[in-house]
Amino acid sequence: MKRSLLLTACLLLAIFSSSCGKAAQDTSLLAPGGTQSPAQIETPQEKKYTIALVMKTLTNPFFVEMEKGARRAEKEFNINLIVKTGAQETSIDQQITIIEELIRDGVDAILIAPADSVQLIPVLKKAQDAGIVIINIDNQLDLQSSEKIGLIDVPYISVDNEQGAYLSASYISGKVDVPTQAIILEGIVTAKNAQDRKNGALRAFGENKNIQVVASETANWKIDEAYNVATKLFEEHPDVKLVFCANDMMAFGVIQYLQENNKAGVQVAAYDALEEAMPMLKNGSLEATIDQQAAIQAYTGVQYAIQALKGEELPPVTLLAVLLVTKENAK
Repeated sequence: MKRSLLLTACLLLAIFSSSCGKAAQDTSLLAPGGTQSPAQIETPQEKKYTIALVMKTLTNPFFVEMEKGARRAEKEFNINLIVKTGAQETSIDQQITIIEELIRDGVDAILIAPADSVQLIPVLKKAQDAGIVIINIDNQLDLQSSEKIGLIDVPYISVDNEQGAYLSASYISGKVDVPTQAIILEGIVTAKNAQDRKNGALRAFGENKNIQVVASETANWKIDEAYNVATKLFEEHPDVKLVFCANDMMAFGVIQYLQENNKAGVQVAAYDALEEAMPMLKNGSLEATIDQQAAIQAYTGVQYAIQALKGEELPPVTLLAVLLVTKENAK
């Protein structure tokens, strides 16, 4: 009898303990109102993405500004940012090598400002096949070539380069009311942004019946090459009074040539609104340029890369506003 009472007591004690323990376990993760307390829920830490910004060069201040925008995004979005560039804006093969290295490193996304609109496509397709998100900024990849090789769903962030060049060239062409010769200095001929800027300048000059475009040649975005091209073109066409340069760097080379050779009365318009161009706008050696918001392009590119990595849908094309900069609003 004693043994039976003892077993019954032990059994009741075990049931009571088990019931209390279960109640404690069930309610330990509940906040008032019966919901789970966030402080007590173990959630996986959000991944810190590694995003690479691949630009043409850092010898052009435009890309220095672009990096600043990406660095701001790096801090705000808590990512690891890798910045890679070629030695020059024409260093296409070097950009290809950089992307090959990034594929091996297994970065999460590549933000690319391509030196060429076609030649970078195969290696970017290889990166995309490896699961790397590709975001295109500044110079647009050729859409037909991309589609042909299977590089798809690559968002593009830039500005309307044709419209920007049109505004810049219109600023100087609008002042002409007598027969006047003009020349254009183009960027890399296989780059979409260079083609668009040339077309924008041709449209602006073409709207003034007094203007004759006597030459259009590439100086590959470079100061020294622009100086040499200007030397050649002004020797061939000494009466030229209007020059559109597809970036500020080439305009610097042209202005240097004009000053060294005492050629007065030549109006120069350009594109990029570099800090170094502001004094030239103020002293009249440069008439106009275009701010294409380089820092915002890169910042937005990083933002898009993160959204894509999280599976969000992105717009195929995002065009920022172009801003005409002249003496009146130069910083």
